[in-house]
Amino acid sequence: MWAELKARLLNAGTAYITGVSADEYIARSRAGPGAGKAGSIFFSMDGRRVRLTLSDTGFVEIQHTGNGQALLRYEGEEYSGILEKPGLHCPRQAYLTITGSCIFQCRYCNVWKSPGPRRSIDEIEEMVTSVFPDIDAISLTSGVLTDIHEEERYTLEVVRRLQKFHLPIGVSIYPDPETPRRLKDAGVSEVKFNLETATSQLFSIMCPGLVRDDALTALRAAVPLFGRNHVFSNIILGLGETDEEMTACIEQLCQDGILPVIRPLTPGGDLIDLHAPLPDRIIRIARIHEEMLREYDLDPNAALTMCPSCTGCDLIPGRDT
Repeated sequence: MWAELKARLLNAGTAYITGVSADEYIARSRAGPGAGKAGSIFFSMDGRRVRLTLSDTGFVEIQHTGNGQALLRYEGEEYSGILEKPGLHCPRQAYLTITGSCIFQCRYCNVWKSPGPRRSIDEIEEMVTSVFPDIDAISLTSGVLTDIHEEERYTLEVVRRLQKFHLPIGVSIYPDPETPRRLKDAGVSEVKFNLETATSQLFSIMCPGLVRDDALTALRAAVPLFGRNHVFSNIILGLGETDEEMTACIEQLCQDGILPVIRPLTPGGDLIDLHAPLPDRIIRIARIHEEMLREYDLDPNAALTMCPSCTGCDLIPGRDT
């Protein structure tokens, strides 16, 4: 039941809150699907969670009945669960954006349209301190302030400062071929370099100025350094790829020991007029994803940080299915 419900909720994308004030349960983002929006809420049933963006025009109602207890109502059905308090951005993690602006203009992204500042290392340390010890991991992502090499150098400084918390640290930045080695040497536990699209042709349309093969090269280099189940790549579902193209992409990553994270499109940026993929397609691709993970002996349950650990925005085989 959960997988089907979550697929429907990911398709809906938004929710509105009623009942008792839920301010302490609202997360706000400077990157990812929620960048530049009103915030999001994490609804959980039986230890499984979904993240929904808050909107007064949402079709999903979440009634907070107090102390985190909640009722979710959608399409004539009601479900009892809880609201999870976010650490930073998501439950049980300090997941934060280092640089809130970007020189690149990926068409699905809001960051370049609503640029924010770069956080200082002191500010980042203070933010992690504010939620410690109620977190299990630290995850870092970033835009690109001037160029990818300068962004990596700054990220490495941040990582070194945050080692004091003795928590697993995951990092998602735009890499060059040597990025995995430098991140590993700095003490990073896991990495996520995003291919973003199922095909190179789509990538050239969606991410002008970037090179998809750079990410793929770095992903392959990262596996022997970080180990299987600790190297990830987001692939957006719903950019115009066919099921066959998505299947081929998933299999390529799994063959290389990389965990694919299949992210249903959240319309934004230049793609605000597109629609999220239908629930049937989300489920269908998740089943293919599950089969590939099993065939190549990969397990998202082993993930310590970032999206595979959170699961809020994606249907994760083995955790949601």
